[in-house]
Amino acid sequence: METTLLILKPDALQRRLAGRILARFEEKGLQIVGLKMAHLRRELVEEHYAPHRGKPFYENLVRYMTSNPVILVAARGRNAVRVCRSLLGATFGYDAAPGTIRGDFGISKSMNLVHASDSPESAERELGLFFQGYEIFDSRPADLEWIYDPVEELDE
Repeated sequence: METTLLILKPDALQRRLAGRILARFEEKGLQIVGLKMAHLRRELVEEHYAPHRGKPFYENLVRYMTSNPVILVAARGRNAVRVCRSLLGATFGYDAAPGTIRGDFGISKSMNLVHASDSPESAERELGLFFQGYEIFDSRPADLEWIYDPVEELDE
């Protein structure tokens, strides 16, 4: 099982879409193993988005991510990084396919509702920025055998 970071961005909360967005990940079969709401400090956002430092959109992104509270989510499942990014759709809402979160709820280039880690390595780094180890729970969902094939997918 893989754990990844999702950040429901200020626009998701301001538009009161948080519950609907979280439901999409759970309905897919992902387990929410960490969840908290926070108003992010500038220094933390700068560290999180450090790979984008110097790009034209960087300062606006930092300002946007510190403007209002966000919801931080640790989501777990097989191939969680790939599954989450697929559920989100293309980065820009106007490019995102219908049926994806951004395709259904977004149209903007900048207001794209959710951040999702782009690799297992990024997920590990990002989870470490936003969660203490004790804030991510390790429990086996009762319905796991109804989400994954117990022989082919759970015994690996």
